[in-house]
Parts: sequence; structure tokens; C-alpha cells
Amino acid sequence: MSMLRKYEAMIILTEEFNDSELKTWVFNYAKNLRKFNVCDISVISRGKHNLSYSINNRVKGNYIQLNFSSMPKYISNFSNVLKMDSHVLRFSVFK
Repeated sequence: MSMLRKYEAMIILTEEFNDSELKTWVFNYAKNLRKFNVCDISVISRGKHNLSYSINNRVKGNYIQLNFSSMPKYISNFSNVLKMDSHVLRFSVFK
């Protein structure tokens, strides 16, 4: 029997996104998550904030919180997708 666990992902995106571009990026990423049978996806935009330290010569970032349920074997796939995205400065996935 497959066991779903609840996860939270905090993602820091580059600051170039305006509101509509940010919504589009999040919608596309959520659509990609559905390919892995992820359910109960909720998205919270935490806004644009100054970073504690510069990342890739950037001092501001858009903070996004994703809450979802998934099987543990898919978490590495999610991380790989985020690593390949040039707009993602940092991310962390919590159980």
C-alpha cells in the first residue's frame, strides 16, 4: 500500500517576476507535480524580500511556499526539477 506524506517546500525565486509571471511559474510547477500523483497542493506567496546574503549576485527574491502530499520516492524528482530551473535561487523541502 502506498503511503502519502505531507511536505512543505520553500522556494526562493529571482526577483524579476511580476505577479502574473509568478502565478504562471507556480501554476506550471504545480502541473508538473501532478505528473507524479501529488495531491493536496496549496501555494502561498510570501512576497518579495531582501535576502540575508547575496545569492548569484542577487539581493532580493520572491518567496513561495508549496504544501503538498506525495510518496517519499518522488521527492528527489521534485528536487531535481527545481535544481534545473534557472529562476530558482534556493529551495528546501521539509517533511
